Amino acid sequence: MPSKIDSSPQYVGRFAPSPSGQLHFGSLVTALASYLDARHHNGQWLVRMEDIDAPRCLPGVDSDILLTLECHGLHWDGSVLYQQQQHTRYQAKLDSLLADKSAYFCACTRKQIKANGGHDNHYCRDLGLTAQSETESASDTRSLAIRLKLDCQLDAFDDGIMGGVDKTGALSVVNSVAHSTSSGLVEAERHTVKRSNNSNSNDDSISASRVTPLSTAPEDVVIKRSDGLFAYNFVVALDDEYQGVTDIIRGSDLLNITPLQRAIYRSLGCYVPKYGHIPVAAVSPGRKLSKQNHAAPINNKNVLENIVNGLSFLGQGDYHANEFEDATQLLTMAISRWDRKLVPKIAEIIVGKHESTYYSHPL
Repeated sequence: MPSKIDSSPQYVGRFAPSPSGQLHFGSLVTALASYLDARHHNGQWLVRMEDIDAPRCLPGVDSDILLTLECHGLHWDGSVLYQQQQHTRYQAKLDSLLADKSAYFCACTRKQIKANGGHDNHYCRDLGLTAQSETESASDTRSLAIRLKLDCQLDAFDDGIMGGVDKTGALSVVNSVAHSTSSGLVEAERHTVKRSNNSNSNDDSISASRVTPLSTAPEDVVIKRSDGLFAYNFVVALDDEYQGVTDIIRGSDLLNITPLQRAIYRSLGCYVPKYGHIPVAAVSPGRKLSKQNHAAPINNKNVLENIVNGLSFLGQGDYHANEFEDATQLLTMAISRWDRKLVPKIAEIIVGKHESTYYSHPL
């Protein structure tokens, strides 16, 4: 098990990819922004493999991700933490929460939650169910999910890049979509961070789009799914606390669940990190670059060009690959010049469909 980072006021950032696919341009940009922000603040930069949802993970992809980071000079501190190796720690916390009545077993089905307007309404909170409790149907052999009691309110917060964010996860100021071109970013249509549909059921998914924060007290969140898997939002908070993470730079597609995640940190007694959200690379408005959208894996033979493209995407000025000998030289300059204020305060940037850097084949 990786050694725990000593807690201190020093900046500790992290990049936490899921090994469900190789890094593409969008994920490399996130890694680059996180790395530059950490190094600019003389902080540590950690890498964590968010492989808690094992069925979604592909063999060998974790090694591919680490190789791509190393090829691009993005060297991390300490050992890589794998969530699949942390189950003992997660279960110990879960047992503690159950023992002090901060968490409870829930028998609600997806159908029941949908009938209640998409919310669990705390139906099972005071029923005193146990792991051996019978469900409504004698033939139903489902395991029960476990929910964390969230009695705190969602709150607004100041995003280190985007600015003010209200308690629903919406930006205080309407921002724009931009399109990437060879000469930079061109502002296009007006656009806000997209909200997602609520589906907080007992088979809670790692996908951020499964959770919509509420404007009042949030519903109790699933921390262990009915299929026996620990829930993403639960283990992320525990891992950030364990590793002493103080600052998180990530894509704006996660902005909408940040108020809820902050509430989870508080309910678990964890330090709440500071957040900064960057634009996501998108195929079209509302469709971020992903393997489902034919995103091409990063070509490790074009390291300097990839980094230069990433810096341009992040609004960090004009860099030219032919002016640098290697990634280390380029990153050293980029670290010294890194400026959060230059990052476009927009939800997404549309990348050109003709760019082979971004797409494995034309759309």
